[in-house]
Amino acid sequence: MLPKGTLILETGKMFQKGVKVKDKDGNEVYEPYKIKVFNTINFSESMHYNPFAYFRKEEDIQSFAHLLIANTKETGATSGEDFWTKAEELLYVALISYIWMYAPEEEQNFGMLLDLLDASETREEDESFENAVDLIFKELDESDPESFALKQYKKYKLAAGKTAKSILISCAARLAPFDIPRVREITSYDELNMDRIGEERTILYVIISDMDSTFNFLVSIMYTQLFITLCDKALELYGGALPLNVCFMLDEFANIGQIPDFDKKLTTIRSRGITANVILQSKSQLKNIYKDQAETIFENCDTTLFLGSGGKDTLKEIEERLGKETIYVLSNTVTRGSSETDGSNYSTMGRELMLQNELAIMSRKQCILFITGTRPFKSNKYDITRHPNYCKLSDYNPKNKFNIKKYLLEYRRAKLDDDTPVQVIDTTEG
Repeated sequence: MLPKGTLILETGKMFQKGVKVKDKDGNEVYEPYKIKVFNTINFSESMHYNPFAYFRKEEDIQSFAHLLIANTKETGATSGEDFWTKAEELLYVALISYIWMYAPEEEQNFGMLLDLLDASETREEDESFENAVDLIFKELDESDPESFALKQYKKYKLAAGKTAKSILISCAARLAPFDIPRVREITSYDELNMDRIGEERTILYVIISDMDSTFNFLVSIMYTQLFITLCDKALELYGGALPLNVCFMLDEFANIGQIPDFDKKLTTIRSRGITANVILQSKSQLKNIYKDQAETIFENCDTTLFLGSGGKDTLKEIEERLGKETIYVLSNTVTRGSSETDGSNYSTMGRELMLQNELAIMSRKQCILFITGTRPFKSNKYDITRHPNYCKLSDYNPKNKFNIKKYLLEYRRAKLDDDTPVQVIDTTEG
């Protein structure tokens, strides 16, 4: 998983060509990667992502509703709003469950959820009034009285007219971003096929803005569903680990929103053939989002690479992790009087391996690596231009630049003829 918007331009063509493997006859051939991209800066250069496509059981819907609320909560929201968020969650679970269980596949998306909410009119002066959604669930009560969706809806309907109206207003405000036409469209169906990652060679580019966080909640939802989908598949289909290792390169991690229970996920994903690289500007960014979980997340990372920072908390943390070294101190003493005497004395003392001010001015060409169970070491950063694959990047040759729009156009054109996933090869020279 590679995040920044420039990376797909720089590396897409290389991954599209693929890696060398041996075919059944022992000949070396190139096996291409499936290229996936989710771009919240420019939806016209993005594949479609529909969260509803990854529900497998009722628990997935409950987790999703909780996740949706957690990542769209306004800054400064208090625990006093707990009743309203729980009531909202109940309604989301009821409506999404109904869509997932009974609606045609093409209607299983946020657009249908918004339509159902729009049809959920309430009248404070008339408690007996039945809106269109009430009538839908009334029919369901007759055809499938044990329905999970129906049971959740009945709990929501315990709210009085005035309370129900407030809940609906809160839902409308929370889901307002999904009413934006381009967001409705990008979530109307799914092209990411995240459930096939770990089985097929795939690279997923996730592009987010570092200036505007409006749509970052979509990325957080996507990552959470991806973790759950991959871990469940590893357990249920492959007895533990996925056939192909999956590596998350989570650059700008602080900007993607909160992934629930991320500290716990880090402790379990390793055994599933999944690794995560959390990349931050400073440790304080992690604390701002994950609060008390931040320290656990930090401790669950076996390897820490310090590339330089000006953050006081980060510098203090690195100084303490480096520890102290023993130094020898030579003291000279001179006594003047009727007879002059002098002497020398050696002593030992502890001194921080690197002080905070020394870490702050460390050369940008250097880094410090911590690996659990070994002593930290300082090293020069790797020169990417020396890598054997550097010549395949657009940095080396502009002809290697990946054409996203052309790729998506040909991908969708091929999908019209074949409903199975396709790999489109860029035939431009370079």
